Amino acid sequence: MSQVTDLIAALEEKVEPAKIEDVARFFKGGDPETRIMGVPMPKVFPVAKQFTDLDLADVETLLDDARYEVRMAAVSVMDFQARRKKLPEADRKALFDLYLRRHDRINNWDLVDRAAPHVVGAYLVDKDRSILNTLARSNDPHERRTAIVSTFAFIRRGEVEDTFGIADMLAGDGDDYVQKAVASWTREAGKRDAEALIAFLERNKKHLPRSTITAASKLLPDSVRKALRS
Repeated sequence: MSQVTDLIAALEEKVEPAKIEDVARFFKGGDPETRIMGVPMPKVFPVAKQFTDLDLADVETLLDDARYEVRMAAVSVMDFQARRKKLPEADRKALFDLYLRRHDRINNWDLVDRAAPHVVGAYLVDKDRSILNTLARSNDPHERRTAIVSTFAFIRRGEVEDTFGIADMLAGDGDDYVQKAVASWTREAGKRDAEALIAFLERNKKHLPRSTITAASKLLPDSVRKALRS
């Protein structure tokens, strides 16, 4: 059997029919062809970790699968590979290219979050990052979410300019899961630079949903939060 077949068989062993409805709640991608197996996410990741040597052609085969948990395993394999400290640069680029080329299959908020920081963000740390601006302007909300989530790789290095720059572009975004990402990652950037977070919220408070302002400012002093919400 191929490794693709082996990985899917390993997932099928973890199926819990009673969990189908619970797992389905996480999928917000709006893809009518997506099927839910009933494998809780904490059980998907260890399976994926057993197959971290998959060829990218096999990973792409998994991305093409209609099953949500299989695609989660695919992006998890990509993430595990991208985290390798000694991964050759050519392999990092191949992962980055595959992620962008097959973003049509990375079509849920958690599929983005699972891989974007290391597969996209970490690859761009020492490169031109303008692709994130392109993604932020995309008609696809999952690509827009990738734009902001990828900046976590920069935040970890103390760089917050890109996070707030992308967040400025997405401040008026009408997609709830893009707004949730804006809130989460600007709050994270605010741990490094609270003044930059306050400045972002001040200049965008006419466009940002109240829920985004509330979540993004969660760690700021109460007096500042009150002023931002007024």
